[in-house]
Amino acid sequence: MTITLLLGACVILACILSGKVSQRFGVPTLLAFIVLGMVFGSDGLFKIPFDNYAFAENVSSAALVLIMFYGGFGTNWRAARPVAVKALLLSSLGVVLTAGLTGLFCHVVLGLPLLEGLLIGSVLGSTDAASVFSILRSKQLNLKYGTASLLEVESGSNDPFAYMMTVVLLAALRGERATPAGVAVMLVTQITVGVLTGIVTGVLSGVILRRSRLSSDSVGSIFVFAIAFLSYAAAGVLGGNGYLSAYLAGILLGNTRIPHKNNLVHFFDGVTSLTQMLLFFLLGLLSLPSRLPAVLPMACAVALFLTLVARPIACALLLTPLRCSLNQQLLISWAGLRGAASIVFAVTVTVSGLHLTGDLFHIVFAVVLLSIALQGSLLPLAARKTDMIDDSANVMKTFNDYVEETAVRFIQIRIQEGHPWAGQPVRALSLPPRILLVMVLRGAETLTPGGDTVLCAGDVAVLCGQGFEDERHIGLYEVSVSVDHPWADHRLYDLSLPQGELVVLIRRGEDTVIPSGQTHVRAGDVLVLNRDESRA
Repeated sequence: MTITLLLGACVILACILSGKVSQRFGVPTLLAFIVLGMVFGSDGLFKIPFDNYAFAENVSSAALVLIMFYGGFGTNWRAARPVAVKALLLSSLGVVLTAGLTGLFCHVVLGLPLLEGLLIGSVLGSTDAASVFSILRSKQLNLKYGTASLLEVESGSNDPFAYMMTVVLLAALRGERATPAGVAVMLVTQITVGVLTGIVTGVLSGVILRRSRLSSDSVGSIFVFAIAFLSYAAAGVLGGNGYLSAYLAGILLGNTRIPHKNNLVHFFDGVTSLTQMLLFFLLGLLSLPSRLPAVLPMACAVALFLTLVARPIACALLLTPLRCSLNQQLLISWAGLRGAASIVFAVTVTVSGLHLTGDLFHIVFAVVLLSIALQGSLLPLAARKTDMIDDSANVMKTFNDYVEETAVRFIQIRIQEGHPWAGQPVRALSLPPRILLVMVLRGAETLTPGGDTVLCAGDVAVLCGQGFEDERHIGLYEVSVSVDHPWADHRLYDLSLPQGELVVLIRRGEDTVIPSGQTHVRAGDVLVLNRDESRA
């Protein structure tokens, strides 16, 4: 057990360090995780034997659920709505066209049986959400015409369609007789049940989060974590597509007003970062680099056709009628990165036990390596060459965890009897420049104040101003005042504080006191002092 934990910790640390190194050289971080897994694997330097495809499928599927749920949860639907139709066309018909063209290429040019060729095309049909999100964020690709949102929605929603095609072709290769009508019914059921389950799960969980008072932010995070798996499993039990359900539940919940949403987004950002790291590492560990040279010619041919022919044709057929510019189509075509989802589906094919002509897992694995290495690394260059960079945009606004760079801070002031603001209209208050009274809490009522709003005793005035971000010179520390403490029963004015130190707050039981020089310090108080770190 100790050795396992030690190895796991070393792997995570190695992934983090390799990710930092890869970013410095402009290589997509997720590629570093795969390569690191290959280094640790049975053909690598550390010779860790691992060939349990069934275990890898279970772990990878669970990881993919979290990645897809977060793909929806973190997507700002307001920014995505204008391009939703284009994105959904690419994620559905685009996957079918890309997979079909790639499958025909594998059959006609590479000589694979038709169904095997179509199976490779289906496994590689979807673009990878983790890869796309990672590059858009890390490279700060601010793209024109809502292209970033389009790519996010497409990559987050196209895995279910690739998965359904993979399942249909696996059934056909097993010899299971299925009429076109039967296949159509299965696909409609998968989509309909997946959509309905995702909507119901997302809406109900949002209602529960709004109406229930969970004991802490951490409990809310655990609740949402469970919802991600519930949406997937419930759809699967009912015969629907679990990935589609998880993605839709994530979108609905992430774009609903719920308490502490930013905290939830940051929580899932950390969880999915770790998930992606371990997923790509596990898939790299599962591979056998010694088999890659044998499949590399076929993988290169498939990757080139997929990137330069199949994907561009699908984009052109679907986006040209919607009046997308040629430059936008070219960039969207190039941004069709293949990633973990394709390898996970290839693992599913391997677990099925079918005897195929080629080594499908390592063919797909090599294609993904080429896609992330070449397309991912060159995506920022492609955006510049196609003149798709928008200097006035901010790609982070397409994610739900975006906050304005100019942060504001809120403070509250309780208006008590005798307070100089009591009985005064807002227009008569002498507020410092760039400070705004934004809200008044009066009992259970919340008021948005105007100039003629009169403040009353018992009100809580909420003010906002620009936050101070440079914390280099701030050093807060606490002093607990006991009965025999020399500061007990003295005014702050009379204390001999070191130069550069100031009492900024007093915690007195459940109360918080903003002090003045006349404030008396009592036994039991906890004083919070600010030390000027520039004097240290």
